[in-house]
Amino acid sequence: MARVKRGFKRARRRKKILRQAKGYFLTKSKLHRQARLAVRRAMEFAFRHRRRKKREFRSLWIVRLNAAAREHDLNYARLMDGLRQAGIELDRKVLADIAVRDPQGFAALAATAKQASAPV
Repeated sequence: MARVKRGFKRARRRKKILRQAKGYFLTKSKLHRQARLAVRRAMEFAFRHRRRKKREFRSLWIVRLNAAAREHDLNYARLMDGLRQAGIELDRKVLADIAVRDPQGFAALAATAKQASAPV
């Protein structure tokens, strides 16, 4: 049986892994086996954290909205319920941005939410 030499495909695959491992510490950026393990681990972290990032930002927006709502004698739940009842369909990201950058605008939204959620 003929001997199989990997040729350029093997070199190309190894070079790709080493390019991805550029900047890693010690042998993780130099030796293929260590680089392969380090890159795989990094990819797993990146995959997991892309999803976690979405959760963490949503939590941050909720914390900011709750803090801003409490300045207007509301809490987060009553604010969101009042906005929903008033027909204001802004997501948490936009509302948190308004609360940080435009306090007067947020005060108007809070007043609207307070009126809409007030018991009849």
